Amino acid sequence: MDLSNLKPVPGSTKNRKRIGRGPGSGTGKTSGRGHKGQNSRSGGGVKPGFEGGQMPLQRRLPKRGFTSLNKKVYALINLRDLDALEAGSVVGPEIFGKEGLISGVKDGIKILADGELTKSLTVQAHKFSKTAVEKIEAAGGKAEVL
Repeated sequence: MDLSNLKPVPGSTKNRKRIGRGPGSGTGKTSGRGHKGQNSRSGGGVKPGFEGGQMPLQRRLPKRGFTSLNKKVYALINLRDLDALEAGSVVGPEIFGKEGLISGVKDGIKILADGELTKSLTVQAHKFSKTAVEKIEAAGGKAEVL
């Protein structure tokens, strides 16, 4: 048994239906579309969400909420994640990316205070929570806003 001898289990695969290939195929002439009507014609059919003229669901439901065009989305990092980094080092966005703490900078990086920091680090980020700054300074580090 090797890769060159592999075959699908009998009965697990079927040939595709070849439409419009003569009367003997079972799907010749009208090609399984029936006679006349909207769906028998090319380009026929209705758009997604069409309910036969009834007011569609997406228009029956009320509009809610508001999306701000100026909203900022920050990449979030907790202090417990920073504790794995080398003591006494300067850590910023490029280090966070290399260590896999963030996948993208987005509108900036924000440091949150979840967890404990036992090492003194100089942390560079765009935003800090108040508690995070207190914990970083209590551990003998510095919080620098970019």
